[in-house]
Amino acid sequence: MPDRISKDLVEAAADLRVALGRLVRRMRQGYVAGEATLSESSVLSRLDREGPATPGCLAELERVKPQAMGATLAGLVERGLVSRSPDAADGRRVLMSATPAGRKLLTDRRSLSTQRVAQALADGFDAEERRRLLEVIPLLERLADEL
Repeated sequence: MPDRISKDLVEAAADLRVALGRLVRRMRQGYVAGEATLSESSVLSRLDREGPATPGCLAELERVKPQAMGATLAGLVERGLVSRSPDAADGRRVLMSATPAGRKLLTDRRSLSTQRVAQALADGFDAEERRRLLEVIPLLERLADEL
């Protein structure tokens, strides 16, 4: 353990890892066939937020192997949620973009897992706790980018 990382910070990191692991496992338990997977949702959200990207760039940003990204993108393309187009700057490259159907899926947020999270937030948390949870989302996204 590097000297600059305190024991308290290591313990907090361990607690955060365990809590996030439990959250991800619980969300996966509610997956319904045909619904966007967590990987697909992450890629689709990134394309919607950041605009078109190459498969290689997406693999790097999502920290997965190019083959895994290829499978994820193939599923999204097959369902009409993402489209492929030639890169105007370099015709050898392909750019992936969220389609209107993909953006609609993101904005609707009617998936079973999202409804489960919304219901849990409504039933188990008061307004102040919900506000605090929502404030931490950008920090969690930044942490994911740093790992």
